[in-house]
Amino acid sequence: MKTYEEINTRIESKKAVVLTAEEIIDYVDRKGIEEAAKEVDVVTTATFGPMCSSGCVLNFGHSKPKIRMSEAWIDDVAVYCGLAAVDVYLGATQLRYNDPANLYYPGEFRFGGAHIMEKLVAGEKLQLFALSYGTDDYPRREIRTIFDINDLNQAIMVNPRNCYQNYNIAVNLSEKHIYTYLGHLKPNIQNATYCSAGQLSPLLNDPLYITIGVGSSVWLAGARGHVYAEGTQHSPDCEREPNGVPAEGAGTLALTGDMKDMIPDFVRGTSFVGYGVSLAVGVGIPIPILNSEILRYTTIRDRDIYASVVDYSIDYPERTGKVICNLNYEQLKRGEVIILDKKVEVGSLSSYSKALEICHLLKDEIKGGSFLLSKPMKRLALDQKMKPLEVRDNKR
Repeated sequence: MKTYEEINTRIESKKAVVLTAEEIIDYVDRKGIEEAAKEVDVVTTATFGPMCSSGCVLNFGHSKPKIRMSEAWIDDVAVYCGLAAVDVYLGATQLRYNDPANLYYPGEFRFGGAHIMEKLVAGEKLQLFALSYGTDDYPRREIRTIFDINDLNQAIMVNPRNCYQNYNIAVNLSEKHIYTYLGHLKPNIQNATYCSAGQLSPLLNDPLYITIGVGSSVWLAGARGHVYAEGTQHSPDCEREPNGVPAEGAGTLALTGDMKDMIPDFVRGTSFVGYGVSLAVGVGIPIPILNSEILRYTTIRDRDIYASVVDYSIDYPERTGKVICNLNYEQLKRGEVIILDKKVEVGSLSSYSKALEICHLLKDEIKGGSFLLSKPMKRLALDQKMKPLEVRDNKR
């Protein structure tokens, strides 16, 4: 048994033994669980892929005379102004003003909030345009100016839902092309797509949320961030394998971090034809090896993680709950699988190589003594389901 305090002391003295979620598998095979649990202090996990429920809070400071922004746009992308005078929230999926969306189907969705976030982290110049109704203490009614992230007082990434624990494998059983947040799905199961780092993914290495909880330290696109709440749609009460791995989305995390400390390569705006804009984010989470049980969970392999194949032409949009079959990530990473007796090409929206790079970057920071672990102040719920939105009339 180890404690967070003991592990942090070893980190500060640069004596911590740190391995990635990929490295720990062979290490335990050689050493055995009990011996490895004594030797290893931390296992680093990571993921990199599109996470739509992301955004940021920005503070512009006050102009002279002052303005209380009631409407605002950054490079023609609307931001939410229902906060204090010069605070705004930018959502990753917000489209640029006058984007035709799917008017000419399938739409291209070339630019949106996620691209603004990418430009901010990269230090590029952006234009702010804001309007106000004017007040006695905030008399200015309009402002237009150029800025970059260094001109802002705060630029805080605030992501309500990141790091889905597991996720569907999408296919299309219909006879027409469809366009989804899992990409372009060709007719009659000509292709399948998925989005997970598999054996590197944080919540698959801590499936029962023993060490990852509210207050946990995270590596968020290079910045030192933390889990500020359970993610929206956190729905852990579902069918699970004996190893704790859920067959569906299950757990999620709400994350925050300072964008001024982020690395541009891990904050990337993406455009999904026919669907919209999203933000690809890199997340790394260290798992403290407090005991052999926690270590055992981190030895999970792609072949042990199954995901559900779901038809996105009918069953997903109509919420039927039907599952065609289940496949593991080792099968998916071969690039071709069998679904309904048919060979199907498979593609991933999540980058395993980028996730592995994050695992190593986080490992280096911990070994160098600059990234300490935080004990969660609250454990994530294990016993809740996601409520549906019921359509009701207004009759009493």
